[in-house]
Amino acid sequence: MRDAVIVDAVRTAVGKRGGALSQLHSASLSAHVLKALAERTSLDPALVDDVIWGCASAVGMQAGCIGRAAVLAAGWPESVPGLTVDRQCGSSQQAVHQAAAGVISGQYDVAVTGGVEIMSRLPLGTTRGDGSFGEPFGPDVFARYDGIRFNQGTGAQLIADEYGLTRTEMDQHGLDSHARAAKAIDEGRFRDQIAPITVTGEDGTTRVFDTDEGVRRGSTIEKLAGLKPAFTEAGTITAGNASQISDGTAALLVTTSEFAASQGWAPIARIHTAVVTGTDPVTMLKGPIPATAKALRKAGLSIGDIGAFEINEAFASVTLAWLRETGADCTRMNPLGGAMALGHPIGGSGARLMTTLVHHMRDQGIRYGLQSMCEGGGMANATVLELL
Repeated sequence: MRDAVIVDAVRTAVGKRGGALSQLHSASLSAHVLKALAERTSLDPALVDDVIWGCASAVGMQAGCIGRAAVLAAGWPESVPGLTVDRQCGSSQQAVHQAAAGVISGQYDVAVTGGVEIMSRLPLGTTRGDGSFGEPFGPDVFARYDGIRFNQGTGAQLIADEYGLTRTEMDQHGLDSHARAAKAIDEGRFRDQIAPITVTGEDGTTRVFDTDEGVRRGSTIEKLAGLKPAFTEAGTITAGNASQISDGTAALLVTTSEFAASQGWAPIARIHTAVVTGTDPVTMLKGPIPATAKALRKAGLSIGDIGAFEINEAFASVTLAWLRETGADCTRMNPLGGAMALGHPIGGSGARLMTTLVHHMRDQGIRYGLQSMCEGGGMANATVLELL
């Protein structure tokens, strides 16, 4: 039986809003990790059957199938096609799932997958425009939910209220994420997964960008307490306990064990189980809870079998609710920091999380890892990886 394995995974450091990556074109940034992946693995790009690329804002410089544009920008053969996947925040995790399915089914022997988002230039809501071309979801969907317009911030607040999560508890969760990420950077834990990129500043000087830019050091619970609520005047969701607007990309090489052996590749992990599920689109962000349960059930594993979790920190309330419902060991969740510290370049986040997860599993000898992330419209992917 054919399987799907991850040979290697690479990412850029994540740039903060208006930061090091903000002036690059999304195709060029994507091309950077494609070329890095090929160089690291001695991959002949002509062997690639498809490039499956996640992107949540396929407009402007990310329109016209950014997956195909990335291939051309990388200088890969014109025979290599590209595909763009949109499952909102989970776009590039879904892209990995589709690559695995294509490899297992025999449609592909080699797939490169990942995703990109430069939110500095294409902020949230860009794809909605000014309403000239209509409103997402439409009247029938809104009628089903009593006219409620779906909003992730509102959903995060509803989850915080449902679980009785306090502002202090969520702020501390954010501080802890930054502390873990800072420690990981200081220990060089991300060095092997990041492809440094030369960037040009506004003053014309160049520098090598190789360190995640959003990590804050020296903050305190008192400083975070001074931040204003982000969505409602009396709310508890703030910039301090939510993910950051970011820029970044990541890429993974997926093939079968048999094909990997023929190329002399030593894969890092097998894509053991891949699932997706839907949930209430009003609260929207609780999807990782049922997705995790579904993945574990299909994998025949328990929560205690998983040595590391990457659960996207869209908001502190999302990951705190996930911990409460699953009973997972909190020290195993986002051990190197999450999106509150490292950032959340929407369409590229799923690939960034998986890149971090597979390298962490290899570095620590962890047999099973699980990744899940909430997604716009009330969905979630979950993936179980097995170390090889």
